[in-house]
Amino acid sequence: MTIFSVYIINKAGSLIYHYDSPNVSRPAVEKTFSYPLELVLKVFDEKVVVAFGERDGIKVGHAVLGINGVPAEGRCLKDKRDILEVLATESNYPINIKFGRPHLTTNERIMLASMLHSLFAIGSQLSPEPHASGIQSLETDTFKLHCHQTMTGVKFVIIADPKQANVDVILKKLYEVYSDFALKNPFYSLDMPIRAELFDTNLQAVLEQADKPGIINS
Repeated sequence: MTIFSVYIINKAGSLIYHYDSPNVSRPAVEKTFSYPLELVLKVFDEKVVVAFGERDGIKVGHAVLGINGVPAEGRCLKDKRDILEVLATESNYPINIKFGRPHLTTNERIMLASMLHSLFAIGSQLSPEPHASGIQSLETDTFKLHCHQTMTGVKFVIIADPKQANVDVILKKLYEVYSDFALKNPFYSLDMPIRAELFDTNLQAVLEQADKPGIINS
């Protein structure tokens, strides 16, 4: 599956659902360093990230994911040791550090959803034609963002590989899942976060079929 994630944003710009594909892995770089550490690290949003110095695939913005096999949990290791204190202690060297792109937190996802909602509105205002739609797609060299807004203002966003086919059809099928397993759920309140097992199951089933022929006619 080459669909990386799905976001559903309500008409007010709040994130009400997101899904990340479990089959998508983020590349990481693991390297053994001697003292002193030539990279400059800082704490940003409760993560220890590279602020200066790039080498061997380690980039500015990459976060410390683990030290000597112990996973990082925010600015501390899983064993509760402070990461910056560990790296500042000469007796801990040579030391093996794993770097990579950090996973988005819930707060970061909420902020990104709000930003996308605003960009969508700006896109419609920039159009020289009246009543134009907002941003429908954004493409980079590594992913393509697809957005479909319903008549009620709910936005369905898919982040996928640029070569992913039939995304328009997949977006419509996600809307069908939303209509059948969220809106028709008597326990669901409109525009609130979606927490329903049947919704999760059916959404994942649509995404699992994304690369298979016949999805258009299924």
